[in-house]
Amino acid sequence: MLARTGGLGDLERLTHQLAHPAAPAGTVIPADAWRDDEALYLQFDLPGMDRSTIELTTEQHALTLTAERPSPIPADARAVLTERPTGRFTRRLALSDALDTAAAEAAYDNGVLTLRIPLAAHAKPRKIAVSGGAPKQLTA
Repeated sequence: MLARTGGLGDLERLTHQLAHPAAPAGTVIPADAWRDDEALYLQFDLPGMDRSTIELTTEQHALTLTAERPSPIPADARAVLTERPTGRFTRRLALSDALDTAAAEAAYDNGVLTLRIPLAAHAKPRKIAVSGGAPKQLTA
């Protein structure tokens, strides 16, 4: 349920965003996303990040995630090997207006942030009752 622009559908757009991140290699926050009839679910890998550094914001149909992982190497020490990225990380995704971002919920457990954003009432599938009898004239 990411925002639509152009010819790509929601799934194709999400796949493209996940496969072609805007940030340099090694600094991307990996993510998975799926949806059902009730909500969109996003999971982000944030290993080694303290929950207090995680910020989620929504504004004008965009989700922004920022988190920080400090360097474990003391300032007065000499680094011998540094392969794990440190610093501030940001991930931004466009969201569809079919989502109720005001009712979003997030949980952080074992280095994985899980976000649930319910579908807005107008976007949920619903059945239309079919009545019997003579056809009525529909007014425009």
